[in-house]
Amino acid sequence: MCGIIGVLGKHEVAPLLVEALKRLEYRGYDSAGIATVNNGTLGRRRAVGKLVNLSDLLVHDALPGKSGIGHTRWATHGAATVANAHPHQAGKVAVVHNGIIENFKELRDQLAAAGYSFESQTDTETVAILTRSHLDAGMTPVEAARETLGRLRGAFALCFLFEGEDDLIIAARKGSPLAIGHGEGEMFVGSDAIALAPMTDQVTYLEEGDWAVVTRQGVEIFDESNRRANRATTRIALENTRIEKGGYKHFMAKEIAEQPVVLADAIKNAVSGGALNLPPEVDFTGVERLTMVACGTAYYACVVAKYWFEQLAGLPVEVDVASEFRYREPPLSPNSWAVFVSQSGETADTLAALRYCSEKVAKIVAVVNVRTSSIARESDIALPIRAGVEVGVASTKAFTCQLTMLALLALKAAKDRGRLSDAQLDQHITDLSSLPGLINQAMRIAPQVAEIAEELSQAQDILFLGRGPLYPLALEGALKLKEISYIHAEGYASGELKHGPIALIDAQVPVIVMAPRDALFEKTVSNMQEVMARHGKVLLLSDAAGIAEAGAGCWHTIAMPAVPDFLAPILYAIPAQLLAYHTAIAKGTDVDQPRNLAKSVTVE
Repeated sequence: MCGIIGVLGKHEVAPLLVEALKRLEYRGYDSAGIATVNNGTLGRRRAVGKLVNLSDLLVHDALPGKSGIGHTRWATHGAATVANAHPHQAGKVAVVHNGIIENFKELRDQLAAAGYSFESQTDTETVAILTRSHLDAGMTPVEAARETLGRLRGAFALCFLFEGEDDLIIAARKGSPLAIGHGEGEMFVGSDAIALAPMTDQVTYLEEGDWAVVTRQGVEIFDESNRRANRATTRIALENTRIEKGGYKHFMAKEIAEQPVVLADAIKNAVSGGALNLPPEVDFTGVERLTMVACGTAYYACVVAKYWFEQLAGLPVEVDVASEFRYREPPLSPNSWAVFVSQSGETADTLAALRYCSEKVAKIVAVVNVRTSSIARESDIALPIRAGVEVGVASTKAFTCQLTMLALLALKAAKDRGRLSDAQLDQHITDLSSLPGLINQAMRIAPQVAEIAEELSQAQDILFLGRGPLYPLALEGALKLKEISYIHAEGYASGELKHGPIALIDAQVPVIVMAPRDALFEKTVSNMQEVMARHGKVLLLSDAAGIAEAGAGCWHTIAMPAVPDFLAPILYAIPAQLLAYHTAIAKGTDVDQPRNLAKSVTVE
């Protein structure tokens, strides 16, 4: 979602701000802008669309200054226009903002009654004008920002820049991440360590409710009660913040191709000497139930894991989408665990659900890709998936790494609960160790998928079918396709087809069937035949034995490597990703930054 950068530097900051914003492009945005203070004068430049438009504007209308803030906006209040783009300026203050100010209408009405006028539709402009009102009342910049923060309700990360203040940025976080970067005679602010990486590797993460007074000499941090707070400074590994495409046309293509390597690393770090090597506090003895909460692709990873935990460990699992979870006020058992899955570790709905569960369950477990994220820091146990930086908005390697970590957790639960013998556990671990090689084999289908995708790109509606743990893979396949190709797609449990969706079947609707030759294969084939009897176009994804048995009459078949049932959902993520990627290529859509979407969703 929106990206923030702030620099108190030694050199002209406009190029630094734009370059840092480029590193945040993966978050998704529709406009961008910067503001600087130059010899005491506050100025700004804003542009709609990609950052190249802002860069072109700055070539013709330069913005000097060695202090500045920048922003990439993902629209919430108001369309993508220059007037709605950040930074918002009101008199002597400019503001950039991630998140949503929930009481902006109330504040806006009060400010309008006091004689202040508005130029945009955004909630953020209200923050700028409220701060201006405090400056007009005679407050100092620090006092005005502090007073403003005390009036705001909602989730936000904010940076304030003031006219006449070449050595001051005020930053604040509540529900949306923000980090302070330390340099030599320079200081930085960023919504993401990736943005700060070229400038510093020393970072202080603001905690919930913190606000900070940043100067070139350092930072003073205050908690939500305005008391001075000490926050640790950590070193970020710069090698983990590289975002080059590495010769690939798109980040998504690179990240699909990286999966054998990152999965091998994830498995290597969780398995030692042929045995599970998870943190000692991961002990499922006495756990009565799991509650799993996530959004989007991470939610589908949880639905797959529900099958594993219940079938292997006999452990009841409830899975919920984070945006609904806490609003239905679910009862929670003190003998249960809550598991939260998030690629960024900053997903607003998931973080809010985690806080709802705090002190209501025995343990809170985070499965995240960013070890320094809010969800990781606020959990009892944080398990990194080790996917590395994922730039493409449509998650690929993070999804398979999430599945792998959840599979390892399910095995640990089964062992702790006496549901697996040593020999059975050894076999599952051996199977897991073969997974990177199987994925390498599966990558060979890419040329065939690209040919089929040319035809798929002409469809207006596509259905995905699967049974058992392949049902959530059908949901994930449909999500991937609609995310980046903009083709309407839906995933269904194969057995549900006759309960309504079969009405959609005709010769114009391709039906993608995920059917490894497992215990449910024959039932899936029966559902597939129901589609074909109604002139549906079936694309069958199965292994060679499955295709030999059921492939006759299919529109197309794609042969996958034979795989143990336990690992099939992870392996079958590969054709789902490749189908989406190549269909989007055939349609000419923006694969890495699809319209309307953001990588890290930090608003509810």
